[in-house]
Amino acid sequence: MSDFPVTPSDIILTGDRTTGQLHLGHYVGSLRNRVLLQDHCQQFLLLADAQALTDNMGNYLKVRDNVLQVALDYLAVGIDPQKSTIFIQSLVPELSELASYYLNLVTVSRLERNPTIKDEIKQRGYERDIPAGFLTYPAAQAADITAFKATIVPVGADQVPMIEQTNEIVRRFNASVDQDILVEARAVVPEAGARLPGIDGKAKMSKSLGNALVLSASPDEISQAVKMMYTDPNHLKVSDPGQIEGNVVFTYLDAFEPDTALVDDLKARYRQGGLGDTVIKKQLEERLQALLEPIRTRREELARDPLAVMEILKAGTRQAREVAAKTLAEVKHAMGLTYF
Repeated sequence: MSDFPVTPSDIILTGDRTTGQLHLGHYVGSLRNRVLLQDHCQQFLLLADAQALTDNMGNYLKVRDNVLQVALDYLAVGIDPQKSTIFIQSLVPELSELASYYLNLVTVSRLERNPTIKDEIKQRGYERDIPAGFLTYPAAQAADITAFKATIVPVGADQVPMIEQTNEIVRRFNASVDQDILVEARAVVPEAGARLPGIDGKAKMSKSLGNALVLSASPDEISQAVKMMYTDPNHLKVSDPGQIEGNVVFTYLDAFEPDTALVDDLKARYRQGGLGDTVIKKQLEERLQALLEPIRTRREELARDPLAVMEILKAGTRQAREVAAKTLAEVKHAMGLTYF
């Protein structure tokens, strides 16, 4: 099962921004959990193209094209559209309407205090020139979650404040109509969801930083990535004792090698001295080649018929709209916005 308990009555909402193909960090952090979760609860997977535009206005084709790319990644790793609903965010207008109502329940100062938003504003160097859509994204995310009455939202630790703000909006709305219309969600950070570092040792794996390994990587790309991986800069000779902490190769082995006894043995020998980086990199490459080969093959097969993939998204979006429309109707009725 997944890294956290679920019940058949749980509704899971998760998704990815459509700004690029998914990589190994996504796989460790969420994708393999999503494959397991679809057999145990109701799961909605959101292709967040509207969210991607909050800081990609002008890159419309990039965002549009990556809807298909992310969908291919989902299907290639084992997401079954018969079990999980995959949908395109911008094609569910009920989400935007819900977000417009939620904006009346949150202040600008509260949005600016959201730790996730504060950090991302700083990372992007916006200072006071913040796109309004970016600043108000917590309300849009609250709409994404509450429209499906999600009970669980798997997130990275840095995204927990977003779920907390969603629940604040839920409580304020329910109090304003004196009814329990919306449902609070539980943010869950999977044990396996710790952020996977980039191959260069930097804390964040990102395609834009050039330190990511995408799920569709070729055998040569995998081999090159492993060769470039950061290890222990002080481990100059095979006989030198090596450090495990901060060693990207061992971090990846912990994440992807199921034989934990083998990894423990390699760690002990590396710490003691007498084990070279070439040996541990060879072990990791074999594991990654075995992991990514079937994903890459399946993805290539799916990519030959993009119209079939888009039909899957069309059906999923239609299903998502039905659910979101029901929630929106309940919200509007509670507010008295039913005139005819």
